[in-house]
Amino acid sequence: MDIRSLGFLRIETAKLAEWRTYVIDILGMAEGADSTDTVLHARIDDRIRRLSFVAGEHDRLLSAGFEVANARALAEAATELEAAGVAVKHADDATLADRRVQGLIHCEDPAGNPLEIYWGQAQDHTPLAAPYGNRFVTGDHLGLGHVVMPAPDMEATLDFYENLLGFQLRDRMKLPPAAVPTGKPGQDFYWMNFLSPGARHHSLGLYPGELPPGIVHFMVELERLDDVGFCLDRMNAAGIPIASTLGRHSNDHMVSFYAQAPGGFQVEYGWDGLIVDKATWVTKEITSDSFWGHRWNG
Repeated sequence: MDIRSLGFLRIETAKLAEWRTYVIDILGMAEGADSTDTVLHARIDDRIRRLSFVAGEHDRLLSAGFEVANARALAEAATELEAAGVAVKHADDATLADRRVQGLIHCEDPAGNPLEIYWGQAQDHTPLAAPYGNRFVTGDHLGLGHVVMPAPDMEATLDFYENLLGFQLRDRMKLPPAAVPTGKPGQDFYWMNFLSPGARHHSLGLYPGELPPGIVHFMVELERLDDVGFCLDRMNAAGIPIASTLGRHSNDHMVSFYAQAPGGFQVEYGWDGLIVDKATWVTKEITSDSFWGHRWNG
């Protein structure tokens, strides 16, 4: 299956006004031109949107959108999923118009995470009106960034992404039971897995426990380290809890911090992520989350 990148995330929220402030004033993204009173679309590059926050009763992941190259690739993906016994729903015209894509299918991974595989997303050719002049790293099929989703049935979920969707397993890390309070009982440790279909070190993280919002965190990458620091200052000035201090990860080498978001999960804001040559990469076990920093606050 020829999936290229994580293209977009759609999130339902009961706190849309808080997200609007968080996304624009704190994260420094640009509001999409087609946002409404009930939907906030966020731009970080020339795509018409990368994040959508939909007003609702809950705070949860509605879908993670993964991009393929064209209609043929989408048709092949649908055929492969159906052959593997995965339920596939083809988007109707209203959904295609809503997502601003040419083709899209819906499915779920074995953990029940909602996925949308699509092609032909619309562009916005106007200059990106990022409020602080910051620029995000998305080019060369790197996509939005990455998302970490819960996968309590890790073996089946990992098999789905590796052997059906064609993601490459990049790294694994053992987590102690205390780090996975909702994991299957009786285990000495749990595997956290990092995967990607492309050059970004990981577009997907799989956390071996349950989490009510259906998302652990999402990450966006900035072109300059200073922009990460400026955002950290904005977070502190606004009184937003910092979940993890600035540090450099041992797997993707990202310099980043984590902050609490309005939806009960976290956002990672980073710089200098590792670019991988898929043909030569060797999967490893990392034994520490970070080279330095990333002190977790609970």
